[in-house]
Amino acid sequence: MTDFITRFIHWLPMLAQGALTTAALCLTAMVAGFLVGIGVWQMSTSPLRIYRMTAHGWVSLFRGTPVLVQLLLCFYLPSQLGLNIPGFVAAALALTLNTAAWQSQILKSGFASIHPGQLEAAAICGLSPRQILWRIQVPQVIRTTLPSLISELIDVIKASAVVSVIALTDLMRVGQQLASSTYQPLQVYLAVALVYLLLTSLLALLGRQAERHWQREQR
Repeated sequence: MTDFITRFIHWLPMLAQGALTTAALCLTAMVAGFLVGIGVWQMSTSPLRIYRMTAHGWVSLFRGTPVLVQLLLCFYLPSQLGLNIPGFVAAALALTLNTAAWQSQILKSGFASIHPGQLEAAAICGLSPRQILWRIQVPQVIRTTLPSLISELIDVIKASAVVSVIALTDLMRVGQQLASSTYQPLQVYLAVALVYLLLTSLLALLGRQAERHWQREQR
């Protein structure tokens, strides 16, 4: 046990650097996925059938195929079209498209919980549909669905481990490099698991704190 703690402390700077890359990647994907998810939700509620079918196809595609396949497509497809995009961008794109499908379903329940009277009152006051969306609906939806959004972000962090296959130096990639150089795969991957656990635990804690803050404001 002492030997593992000593090695863990020695590896910590490298693991922390990989964790920063993972955190930046996942936060980028989550925020972008939230915005795209709102667009997917809007298409799913559109009176136009083509938009509803597109939204349904999007959700079915990205919820029904492995993240690894989506990542490899986002990484290799642009090169076939003559585009050379960095690995970070490809990984962020794949995770964004994936989480947008999941978030659209989370947001769907949040938007449905808003009383129609609020929207009617906002329209009577002269707010445009865009203003109603971002000033009235989105703030309430975030508060209502925050636990589910935090859970989705945790899932994104865990799913991001696959980006190591495109040589992006995230937390898992750092673990692979350490395992190959130290010949201690069990201890290395245990250390990696602990760092992932730390990341997800911090997110869960921040989510609970935000919930409590909003609950106090409502009293």
